Amino acid sequence: MFIKIVIFIVVVLFPVISSGQEDQPQEVAILRKDVAVEMQYLIAVPQEEPAAEGWPLLLFLHGLGECGSDINLVKKHGPPKLIENGKRLPFVVVSPQCPRGSHWEPWRLAVLLDEVVESNDIDEDRIYITGLSMGGFGTWDLAAYSPERFAAIAPVCGGGNTLDGKLLINLPTWVFHGAEDKVVPASFSESMAAAIRKAGGRPKVTIYPDAGHDSWTETYENPALYAWFLKQQRRKNDSRAD
Repeated sequence: MFIKIVIFIVVVLFPVISSGQEDQPQEVAILRKDVAVEMQYLIAVPQEEPAAEGWPLLLFLHGLGECGSDINLVKKHGPPKLIENGKRLPFVVVSPQCPRGSHWEPWRLAVLLDEVVESNDIDEDRIYITGLSMGGFGTWDLAAYSPERFAAIAPVCGGGNTLDGKLLINLPTWVFHGAEDKVVPASFSESMAAAIRKAGGRPKVTIYPDAGHDSWTETYENPALYAWFLKQQRRKNDSRAD
């Protein structure tokens, strides 16, 4: 019986796979499709004249509570809050708003960055990302999506895919988290930093021992963060300045 089955497969099925008399050509096709992205965002451009290379760009990603269609919600925390309260930052600060029920998608943020760079005098060797909570996750995701594009990142109380650690070894990274965070455990940030170290990188990590989920207020009010950003340039990533 076994022999008969084998014969049936060879005689009956094989011709079905290989009996075509004509070649099966493979043609080259090109996909051309416009990408439609609609996203509202705040943009703050310094009033002074930029350096010859252009302005550094700081992209800020808000948390879950600021999602929606009211752009004023984005001013609740982080750099947009500081600017609203009269603080002057030496960056073009771009703060998009994520629609409610959605999350930060790297490819959409990449389109936004393309638009901002094209429309403003930006030094493309000094583009930085930071974000809190959901925006911290978005910071990790966007950095892994195109690590070669950025000069430095500062994710706050977020987390990411530890498999991306090897992609970020040459990207200066300063991670912030509260040790008492019950919403996003500090282990999320610590595991990302550990993955980068394991791959050969040297991330900076600040864990606030008494802070809960709000580790962003102290972070964004610290002038040392912005000074650190300004030390980093994409073409000098190998130096990973502290």
